[in-house]
Amino acid sequence: MIIYDALGDSIHLAISIFIFIWIYNWAKGNVGSAKLALVTAIIIMFLTFYQFPDLVWLLVALWAFATFGKDIFAKIGAFDK
Repeated sequence: MIIYDALGDSIHLAISIFIFIWIYNWAKGNVGSAKLALVTAIIIMFLTFYQFPDLVWLLVALWAFATFGKDIFAKIGAFDK
């Protein structure tokens, strides 16, 4: 179980870093100031992912569903009338 916990923590950290960079770029484009964008990204990351760490896995699940879910439902004919 130690390997699973370490692997899960590493994946969680990698996803968090990716999302942090994405939020930073989004905030920099909307705010215009790099320092204010950094503060905004830090606040958003702290409030969402470190207060509620399971939210990272929820976002990954939603991304996977949005990416692959349409094809799966089309193959099983869920939207056919």
